[in-house]
Amino acid sequence: MKKLIQGLRAFKTNYVSTHRELLEHLAHGQSPRVLFITCSDSRIVPSLVTQTDIGDLFVIRNAGNIIPPYGAANGGEGASIEYAVHALGINQIVVCGHSHCGAMKGLLHLNKLQEEMPLVYDWLKHAEATRRLVKENYSGQYSEEELLEIAIAENVLIQIDNLKTYPVIHSRIHQNKLQIYAWVYHIETGEVLAYDPETHSYIPPQSQIIDSSPNVSANTRTIVSNAPPVACELPLAEGIPADEIEQEFAKVRESHLSSSKTRDIDALPWLSPEQAERIYRGSIGKNKL
Repeated sequence: MKKLIQGLRAFKTNYVSTHRELLEHLAHGQSPRVLFITCSDSRIVPSLVTQTDIGDLFVIRNAGNIIPPYGAANGGEGASIEYAVHALGINQIVVCGHSHCGAMKGLLHLNKLQEEMPLVYDWLKHAEATRRLVKENYSGQYSEEELLEIAIAENVLIQIDNLKTYPVIHSRIHQNKLQIYAWVYHIETGEVLAYDPETHSYIPPQSQIIDSSPNVSANTRTIVSNAPPVACELPLAEGIPADEIEQEFAKVRESHLSSSKTRDIDALPWLSPEQAERIYRGSIGKNKL
């Protein structure tokens, strides 16, 4: 508690004093740019990882970054999703999993939780599709650590499938007014990889940002996705020239599109060969996003 109180004092002295105009503006209402859905794990700080400011992110956090399908639970997730998209007009959603996820560890040994943590057990049953997919497709072939990595990668995509069951989400996607992104954050390196629906691969997120129109400003880019492109309001990483990002995009996409069946996945050790094959080339359910 002492550390928290010291932090409050430092926040007021160092931040509030230099951001009074922003805070006064936010007192009149919020207009976040992104709905960020991630795990409650203390090692993930969305605003720190994305270097965003107060008011930029509308955040939903729970054990395992789980989104119960529409109508499956009366928790706060559904209400927060509906409010973010309908009331706040958010048109970008990030679902972010992470390495070493305790919820996914529990999911892989679900029955052991029933007696000691019945509420956790009930909650993780909303990720049953992830558990079953991993159990029926990967068990017996990989170590516990590898199965965990597979579950983390699979779960992000499956939760996006659940997200699409919400009427407000389905409607906005149908109107091409909403973009959804799948991220995996690596605690040990600070690296974030994003799922690319065109190559069915996890790639550096900046490689998904290209300029499709000469009228798009340097800080407003266009996202490539299965839906027609829409303007992305997220600013580019400060200090990275737009041409460098486009060059990186071209190299990454060329690499993925030209990859053979024996694709080298050494750069992504958290994916098994079968997992990479499925995600990279969509061998099971090609259009995950």
